[in-house]
Amino acid sequence: MRKKLLAALLCAAMTASLLIGCGSNEGTSGDNGGSSSEESEGALNIAIVSSPNGVDDGSFNEDNYNGVLAYIEEHPDAKVTPIREETGVPATVVERITEIAGSYDVVVCLGYQCAGIGQVAQDNPDVDFILVDSYPTDAEGNTVELDNVYAMLFAEQESGFFAGMAAALETESGKVAVVNGQPFPSNVNYQYGFEAGVNYANTKYGTTAECIELSSYAGVYNDENIGGNYTGNFSDEATGKVIGEALINEGCDIIFVAAGASGNGVFTAAKEAGDVKVIGCDVDQYDDGANGDSNIMLTSVLKCMSINVERQLNAIADGSFTGQNVTLMADTDSTGYVKEEGRQQLSDDTITKLDEAFALVKDGTIVPPSSAGDSTPEDFPGLND
Repeated sequence: MRKKLLAALLCAAMTASLLIGCGSNEGTSGDNGGSSSEESEGALNIAIVSSPNGVDDGSFNEDNYNGVLAYIEEHPDAKVTPIREETGVPATVVERITEIAGSYDVVVCLGYQCAGIGQVAQDNPDVDFILVDSYPTDAEGNTVELDNVYAMLFAEQESGFFAGMAAALETESGKVAVVNGQPFPSNVNYQYGFEAGVNYANTKYGTTAECIELSSYAGVYNDENIGGNYTGNFSDEATGKVIGEALINEGCDIIFVAAGASGNGVFTAAKEAGDVKVIGCDVDQYDDGANGDSNIMLTSVLKCMSINVERQLNAIADGSFTGQNVTLMADTDSTGYVKEEGRQQLSDDTITKLDEAFALVKDGTIVPPSSAGDSTPEDFPGLND
């Protein structure tokens, strides 16, 4: 637990100082049930429902779990049951949540595949839900806002933008790429943000970086081919390595990886190549970049999920919880990048340029494109300012 909490505390500390950062052991799968009433203040009985990667994936799931563990550190009477949903199929995920919801005070639901919990929440009004990376939908698929669901999206396009800038400013070959898992809105946001960041650096700083795409791994979103490089899921390391090797063979020397456990295959390809850097995603992945006496991690770009999960658990415990659908952005220090010394390999000049861009994203001068917006990586507010 100590290792997990260190990562969560890093996120909180870096958020407070604008050095924004976040951060690996599996909790047991299954559910231990229990009373849905609190034994004492803060003694919440919490379930956290993750994708097939589990809560020790070193990325998205783990960072959210860290938020729960940070809460439990301050409320030792609370307990958590990690529930690994093995299929990742949305209907099956919702079925599983339906089965276990009534046995807990709080259910933390991770990922786009959990979106359909609207009816579950309505059927369990005494249970509070924290939904990450989606807004709840009803049985007809319509987005709903419910009193007992705090649903958080993150502006991944902002963090992707910083990754694209860093890649364009640091590449030596002039060729960079982004590898994603599935074309869910959050992953599409990362792709669009990355491409926009590359274009911004090319426009403002005279870099000449090119985003490399493999047509056979292009993503499809809303029935449209959006390019990029998609593994097809978040747990296929073999395909991740194939894509990584193909991009390296195309000349890429920096690859932004937003693919969950599939991204581990890209990391392996980069380590074997020896002269390739990667950019981590969601959490500080510097430790995952260790490669003998060197490290392949250029930096990591972040969405600070752990601190926001912990905040909502505290709100539930103290009675201030309010169900709502929110998008968390740079203006709440919920997106960003790692610039802590010893946890990245960016030049001082690149960090200065990223800090300047962060301020402009935070005040709304730069608005990177997203899956839900009208702008594009080639034309977005702030590109030519």
